[in-house]
Order: sequence, then structure tokens, then C-alpha cells
Amino acid sequence: MKTTKSTKLFERAKNVIPGGVNSPVRAFKSVGLDPRFIKKARGAYLWDVDGNKYIDYVGSWGPMILGHAYPRIARSIHHATKNGTSFGAPTELEVKMAELMTTMMPSIEVVRMVNSGTEATMSAIRLARAYTGRDKIIKFEGCYHGHGDSFLIKAGSGAMTLGVPDSPGVPKALASETLTARFNDVNSVRSLVSEFGSQIAAIIVEPVVGNMGCIPPKPGFLEELRAICTREKILFILDEVMTGFRLSAGGAQELFNIRPDLTTLGKIIGGGLPVGAYGGKREIMEMVAPAGPMYQAGTLSGNPLAMAAGYEMLSILHKQPSIYKKLERRSRRLEEGIRENIARLGIACTLNRVGSMFTLFFTDRDVYDYESATASDTNMFSSYFRGMLDRGIYLPPSQFEAAFVSLAHSDADINRTIKAQRTVFESLLK
Repeated sequence: MKTTKSTKLFERAKNVIPGGVNSPVRAFKSVGLDPRFIKKARGAYLWDVDGNKYIDYVGSWGPMILGHAYPRIARSIHHATKNGTSFGAPTELEVKMAELMTTMMPSIEVVRMVNSGTEATMSAIRLARAYTGRDKIIKFEGCYHGHGDSFLIKAGSGAMTLGVPDSPGVPKALASETLTARFNDVNSVRSLVSEFGSQIAAIIVEPVVGNMGCIPPKPGFLEELRAICTREKILFILDEVMTGFRLSAGGAQELFNIRPDLTTLGKIIGGGLPVGAYGGKREIMEMVAPAGPMYQAGTLSGNPLAMAAGYEMLSILHKQPSIYKKLERRSRRLEEGIRENIARLGIACTLNRVGSMFTLFFTDRDVYDYESATASDTNMFSSYFRGMLDRGIYLPPSQFEAAFVSLAHSDADINRTIKAQRTVFESLLK
């Protein structure tokens, strides 16, 4: 597979962009390759600058649930540009977007639009502290909530991939206000609450982890977190930046029947454009300026292009619930094919899947938390990733990132992926 143009672009990029990329995992560092520079995308496919075509299971890290360049969304963006790209003033579309979001996700009574998932989680934590008058938060090992200072303590995503789960530049005083528990281990939460309960403002968690690979909650785990928060007057924050409107029309909270106090969102709600949001109970959200004293602002918040794309995306998902049944059928077929390959060839792998999110871990252990995820053979994953890429299958370039199935993936795409994986497995065993 020819990659001359990508290699040259990467060399140029390293002179003017840190590490040659604008987000760390894109650098392909953990898989021993130079990144492929993408020229265009449509449906389930990517094309790089060298003309190579790939079946894409990254989907811009989650937003492309309908596939790339979905016609209705592309038209909505094009139409919005005719009226201008940014006003720094309210628009009717912001109101319609908020109304639709609160309809689809009933735990959100009031919502504030921001510009990224990171901005959403940072704002939610500030709001929790303002509302409760407490300073500490609990997060979970390997859960990634963006690059805010409060979250880069045993974080997931690129921090795990690059082996730097704690980041220089985070003040020790602020880091001390973040308590870390083990995902799927409610006793680790109880222990922290027993010691620091009156100081804890919030517990924040990915309901299905996507940033140390796809890891589902054990039965009862989320329910117990909800109960602890209610009992101790701690705010329960579900980070649905990844899972929101992907696992169901009402997100993971609908799938698991959990009602948080606050929810953070991103990815899908922008239809592929930069966006984020946080929302929840009215009495909490009324703390946010200008309704209340907790200050948060953004020049491009509620950007009309992002609102146009996001409103169209959510309208489609809201009006066509059969989309989730189709996604489940295709994702299940992919899972079945992968499991058949594992069983036939005896590869030491564990597959986790929730809806259209999945990760293949190169370990023979069940993967349910940070420790079990990091037991994976990352060298084997790198060889697997390179083999799949050579065969035109574009997967997340990290053992610790979830992959995504989109509505655009056809049965033929799924079958081709299963066949490619079988040949890669065979090569790994030689």
C-alpha cells in the first residue's frame, strides 16, 4: 500500500504542529506507523491522500453514526452557511436544538451548549462544585473526560496509549481534589465516600467506558453509584460525550435506566462539527450565568453550523428508532464473525461490545477495568492493527480506544472485515 504523500505530509507537520498532529492518538505512535492523512470520506469509507480506500471503524471517534457526509446533514450545513457562520448572538436553532435534546433525554431539563466534550465536562464539574459547595470529585481509573486539569489523573484515551496517565502542568493542589476509584468496583467508591463524603461534590463516570477500550458496567454498578450519590447528596454526572445518542435514542442512561443529575454530551450532537453540551436538573442548571452565579461562557457556543448539523442528526435519530435496531444487527454480525475467528484460530483475545461500540483486547482475561485492560498485549495489537490497515480496514490506532459501527456499514463491509481479520490472525500465528 503506497503511503508516500502521507509520509511527506507528516514530516512537514512535525515542523509546525506538536508531534505532527492536533490530537495525540492520531500520530499512530503506539502502532509503530506514520499516520495516514485523510483526503475525503463518504458513507463507511475513508480515502487517504495517496488514494488508498479504507472501511472506517473510527467514525471521527464516534460522531458518524449515520456514516460520513450523510446527505441530509451535509445539506443542512450548506444551507446554514448561506445565512452566516457565526453571530455571537442567540438563534432560533439553539432553542430548537435544546428542546429536542431535552425531549430525547428526559434527565436533562435545561442544557447549555459549549464547543467540545472537554469544555462540557470541565463546566459540569465547576457547576457541581458551585451547587454543592464542595471541592472534591471522584473519577475512575482509565475513564477519560477530556484534558481538563481535574481529569488527567489515571486518565484513559491518549494518556493510556502514550503511557502518560498523569500530565505535567496539572497543579498538585488541584490534583489532590480528584479522588480515583476503580471502574466496576463499587467498594472502592464506598471507601472514598466513607473517608471524604462531606467534601465530595460529584462522581463522574463514562456509563460505558470508551477511552480504555469499550468496557461495559457490571450489573448493578451504575445503580449503586446513583444510590450512593442520592444518599450522600453528591451530584451524579454521566459523561455521555461518546455514548450519548449512540447506544440508544436516549443514550446509555436510557439503555441502563439510570437518571443522573447532570449529563455531558458531544460528538453525535454536532453531526461531525465541534460541539459539546452539559445539562440536567433545572434547579442545578439555574446556577449557570446569567441565570445564576457560576460563570461559563463561549464565543462560538451554539454555533449555527454546528446547531444545524446537530439538529438534523438528532431529528433523524429521534424520528427513526429503527436505526438502532439496524446498528445492533450489523454490530452483532461483526461480533459473531470475530468470535468465530477467535475460536477457530485460538487467538488469545477478549471482545467487548455494547451496541455499536466494540474493542478487541489482546488478552485472554475478561476486561472490566483499568487493570484488566492494561494487561493486554499492545505489541500484538500493533501487529494486528498494521495487518488490518494493509487490508483496507481502518481501526482506532490504539488498544485503548473503542471502535464504532455506523449505519453506512453494509453486510458486504462487515463480511470483508471478518475475512480480513481471519487472514491477519493466521499471519499472527505464524
